[in-house]
Amino acid sequence: MNDPVLILDDLRRSFTQAGQRLDVLQGAACTIQPGELVALVGPSGAGKSTLLHIAGLLEKADGGDVVVDGRSTKGLSDADRTALRRNRIGFVYQFHHLLPEFSAEENIILPQMIAGVGRGAARERALDLLGMVGLSARASHRPAKLSGGEQQRVAIARALANRPQVLIADEPTGNLDHATSEIVFAMLADLVKTQRVGALVATHNLELAQRMDRVLEMRDGLLVEQ
Repeated sequence: MNDPVLILDDLRRSFTQAGQRLDVLQGAACTIQPGELVALVGPSGAGKSTLLHIAGLLEKADGGDVVVDGRSTKGLSDADRTALRRNRIGFVYQFHHLLPEFSAEENIILPQMIAGVGRGAARERALDLLGMVGLSARASHRPAKLSGGEQQRVAIARALANRPQVLIADEPTGNLDHATSEIVFAMLADLVKTQRVGALVATHNLELAQRMDRVLEMRDGLLVEQ
């Protein structure tokens, strides 16, 4: 068995609203293996987004630990958390968040150059990824010239640009029609397997969730396997 790429261990997170304490995470825990596609489901307000933010090192938990690629993040400095997030975690959101003034290729090159990769190697990786998502012919197009499904496929390629071990996806097909959603999900699932990334994917689409390797439900601040 491969070592897990992501371990969420006894995560706890509370907020105060209108003077009342709201316990959102109350010991949430899971383990994700390389190449595993795990669905995260639950009603709005159950804590899915909070969990994703903590798993992606965008937010700190009140208690527990996030272990990324074998490295505990408990006690890490902000600079070390940022470096780990940049080099080991990729993100895909419901809206693509591509930079409108740059082409598809350039949107995938930029995060690599920020991570210190030379432009030539970054461009080669970008073109490889665009080929994987079936968009080689659209490399020079800016986001406004791409369809919604194409934009999201570029966003998935960008998320994998720095060869992350973990992929965090929040409703990656939620803004697409059914047919386009099927295409984007198939490509996402294929890339998770071929690139050996561990993916945690929040979705309200229960039919889509059932096609993933496992389904975790956010319930009463815990992760319950369905």
